[in-house]
Amino acid sequence: MKKVIALLLFLGLLFFLGTGLEQGLKLGDRNTLAGKAGEAYLKRTVNSADPSASPSQVEYGSETDIEENAANTLTAVVVGYRSFDTLGEVTVLFLAATGVMALFFASGKKKRLALAKPNFILSVSSGFLLPLIILFGAYVFTHGHLTPGGGFQGGTIIAAAVLLLYMAGNAYKAPATGLKVLEGFSGAGYLLIGLAGLLLTGFFLNNFLPSGKMGALFSAGVIPVVYILIGLKVSAELSGIVSDYMGED
Repeated sequence: MKKVIALLLFLGLLFFLGTGLEQGLKLGDRNTLAGKAGEAYLKRTVNSADPSASPSQVEYGSETDIEENAANTLTAVVVGYRSFDTLGEVTVLFLAATGVMALFFASGKKKRLALAKPNFILSVSSGFLLPLIILFGAYVFTHGHLTPGGGFQGGTIIAAAVLLLYMAGNAYKAPATGLKVLEGFSGAGYLLIGLAGLLLTGFFLNNFLPSGKMGALFSAGVIPVVYILIGLKVSAELSGIVSDYMGED
């Protein structure tokens, strides 16, 4: 059963990630809500201040020189212009998670928190919901430069899946060591991207990757890479808090 769920999750990831590869696909074309919003934004602010002006020559899904080519304007600001500030927010979350874990710290093993026996609906539905929650979380932070969402939101969604596992069965134990390794790797990756920008462009966290076409999955330079790292880091940190709260067997 676990292998079947893993296969479905993998195929689902391929499907959702692939929607942005070809503009001919219906889900990746500009008939989506993100495409319409992006096109309306460009028509209003790039070529004319008058929203009733004639249609713009800038087209969603075809331009390659509009800022960082991030269809989600908020993302272009938060992880583009204010990427150093976002690094600070990640640091604040790390310090907050460290403080929470310190409160739970005790010498020796902490007794496992006893939960009420899950009801039938929770036990059965968790098996169906778990891969969907993880898939949705991964989709949110890998498409943060295209649609509303990003690393913090996607990471929180995945951490909710870990909480669901604990609530659905008292036998589950999150891999604490793996979470710490993932958290450290993701945070170090963010810093390395910033240093690479400093080395290649002269500015810390400046974009040094091709921006691609606005609306495509592989676009917006380092923004999707940063959001993926943030999503992994946030999911690891929040999952670690849940694990420490639950205690050990």
